[in-house]
Amino acid sequence: MQLSSERKLADMRSAYGDALIELGLNDQNVVCVGADTTDSLKTKKFGDKFPTRLYNVGIAEANLVSIAAGLSIAGKVVFASTYAAFLPGRCLDQIRNTICYPFLNVKLVVSHAGLTVGPDGASHQQIEDISIMRTIPNMRVLVPCDAITVKHLIPLIAKTPGPFYMRLARPSSNLVYDEHVNSFEIGKASILRDGSDATIIACGLMVTEALKAAEILQRDYSLCCRVIDMYSIKPIDAQIIYQAAIETGLIITIEEHNIIGGLGSAVTEVASESYPVLVKRMGVSDIFGESARDEEIEELLDKYGLTSNHIVEVVLETRRKTKK
Repeated sequence: MQLSSERKLADMRSAYGDALIELGLNDQNVVCVGADTTDSLKTKKFGDKFPTRLYNVGIAEANLVSIAAGLSIAGKVVFASTYAAFLPGRCLDQIRNTICYPFLNVKLVVSHAGLTVGPDGASHQQIEDISIMRTIPNMRVLVPCDAITVKHLIPLIAKTPGPFYMRLARPSSNLVYDEHVNSFEIGKASILRDGSDATIIACGLMVTEALKAAEILQRDYSLCCRVIDMYSIKPIDAQIIYQAAIETGLIITIEEHNIIGGLGSAVTEVASESYPVLVKRMGVSDIFGESARDEEIEELLDKYGLTSNHIVEVVLETRRKTKK
């Protein structure tokens, strides 16, 4: 896997907007639906380029989903976007019954997921969406870790029939992948760093934290940890989890999401049925978040145990317990 050698920041939302324009240039059936967040989600760029193919329905998220379903029935490849707090939060019934049940070609791409929305606080910090969406039949769930992943996954889901849910973060983030990498697949994961002492499985912004933790563990404790980017939560890469369980004997998961029902739960389900090992889940521990100014986001993540230093502590403590 080609990793980025630069510590370059990039915005997932801008990558989404740019990818939509590329799709629109090649396929006139690609349309976008927004809910008064088109500036923030960067889908306005698509509308500026293709003014008759962007539908801004206002602050009416359930209506957004239903309109997206209708456009899909009319033969369109539909991208519907708003903040994660509102979708699926306000429109689960519409997603379930008008998109997933009839297996319509609607791609739900949301932003501002997790704790890192900053000052908006608990009402806008969506920490339940992975759990909700992965339990609906026919829905596929993707959580990219950087702008490069978004750039490659958007055209991939566009050409793959049926519903998708993609979860983006608000802040700019470090590029994990090299610009020229092109090995993403639905239902697969990427080994970013190999190792045999433990496996750290992460998604979203936590992938960067996992890589930092692995570097610290190697440098300070001579522990070689495998790091896996599980960008496809559903379908999940069961084979890579099985191999990690056999070859490292210990799995730690980290996600910007409630530990109930998210990445950690999905990994645990696979491991328990294939090669049971200890899986330690890290994430938001079934509590609501709180507000923090943008410059305090790191402190907020630290408070909720979502930083590289916390991962290091958990790996060391869990290894001590398993060695007794």
